[in-house]
Amino acid sequence: MGFGPFLRLDELTLDVALIQALKERWDPECHAFLLSWGHMIPTLEDVARITGLRVDGQAVTGVTYTSYQELAERLLELDVTRERSSLILRTRLQASLGVVSARHQTGESQADYTARMTEDSRAALEEEEGVAADRELRRFLILVIGKLILGTRGDPVSYTCLPLLEDLSSVGSYAWGVALLAHLFDSLGTSSRETGVAGFFPLLQVWAYHHLPSLGRGEPRLVGAVPLLQHWRFLRDEQSLRRQMSSIHDALDTVPFGHWTPYVGEDDAAQPWVERGRPYFGRDIWLHSFNTVVPLHHRLFDPEACIASLEGVLHSTIQQRDDLQAVVTQLREELDRAQKMVGGASSSREDPGRSVLEGQLAAAVAGAEDALAQETELRNALARTATLEAEMAEFHLRPQAAEVTRWRQEAEEMTRWRTEAGGLHT
Repeated sequence: MGFGPFLRLDELTLDVALIQALKERWDPECHAFLLSWGHMIPTLEDVARITGLRVDGQAVTGVTYTSYQELAERLLELDVTRERSSLILRTRLQASLGVVSARHQTGESQADYTARMTEDSRAALEEEEGVAADRELRRFLILVIGKLILGTRGDPVSYTCLPLLEDLSSVGSYAWGVALLAHLFDSLGTSSRETGVAGFFPLLQVWAYHHLPSLGRGEPRLVGAVPLLQHWRFLRDEQSLRRQMSSIHDALDTVPFGHWTPYVGEDDAAQPWVERGRPYFGRDIWLHSFNTVVPLHHRLFDPEACIASLEGVLHSTIQQRDDLQAVVTQLREELDRAQKMVGGASSSREDPGRSVLEGQLAAAVAGAEDALAQETELRNALARTATLEAEMAEFHLRPQAAEVTRWRQEAEEMTRWRTEAGGLHT
């Protein structure tokens, strides 16, 4: 069903300071982390490589209900005590699977606990056949999806995915990795006063280990292990939570631009889920998780589009240059004639209208000459932009909003000067 690699993932201790610091850097308007030089964001490639979940396939979406009573009773044979509730207690699900005693034992690691619960669940499933086996499998999948992939805060497990589990043969065709990322993005957008996030937090931790290694929050443990979540462990920090978060924020402020290229040298042949998802890597798409739909933008500012826009403006300006030069020449001639007609200061006092005209023509000439001068500046700016774009392509960087705005203002200013000069001439 596509959950094999995900269910084999080992323990990863929660790094509370890192998760909270990242959450405070989340920009809910563009769904990305805001750093001093720009934005960074977990992608579908990160999801596939870190969790082993598929990111290709059908969108995890469909009908949601105010009450799941009928579905829960029919598909799970579980009573819904609160008619309008879409949640069920985790302990009730464990009890229905016969693993209610699968609780942490003293000294037991998370990995051992998960392995024991999975083994107990598998044993319970093997004892059933036909309809009963399907029922037990749905209960187990609700526990995995509702608690881990689309997890909520606290103990309850969500019933939201239950309609997709009616046809068990199609469960493996859904892009559960995409739903995980959409759910995580939605959780990051909640108030910063709420500590932690709902959803699969290990994705954020391992993403930071790969993309922000200068933070020094994780260390390798199983070199070559896949999915990559098994490759890392949390490097414990004995400082107080406040000091840890302060250090992380300082480190995020000094993260260099394009200093790290993750996943170089990874053996993709050992990760078939990565190969299947490759057509979706690097694409701007919508992420679906039932009623949650959020955008995934790889580039918030597209340098190629900015370059094309500036080239179009410059090409138009070059075509109009001869006309603009003719306007300047004509304005100069009219200014000369106006000065001769005015005939000195005394005449200007006798005919103040002529003096006003003379001033307008002088201003028009100056504006037109400035426009021609700005064409040269625009050419230079385009050359600098082309050089910068090549450097950004080499280091996988993005231009900033302020820089893009400045380029556009230069082009708009030149067009405005020409319009004003033409209007005065007329």
